[in-house]
Amino acid sequence: MNTTSPSHPPDWLYFPIQWLRNYLNKIEVSSPRTAKIICQLIPPSCPFERKIKLLGKTLFVIPPLCHFNPLYEELMVLRFRALSLLSEINLEY
Repeated sequence: MNTTSPSHPPDWLYFPIQWLRNYLNKIEVSSPRTAKIICQLIPPSCPFERKIKLLGKTLFVIPPLCHFNPLYEELMVLRFRALSLLSEINLEY
């Protein structure tokens, strides 16, 4: 008898995602060059949100799907740390 429900995958599937989360959380943003690269690679808003229009009227909206990404929070925190470093450097000059 299978005790896992279909909506919850087995624990071994979470290992790669958890490893990536830990890796992203451990990245130290220490140089302005690295911070700029991170800010260029990670978009500030979800690039998948779309409004489908016909003759100027919105037919339907495709919602942002980034929140379904299991690494979304970690990527946003990493981008925030990079932006924080860049703002600190600009305040010093």
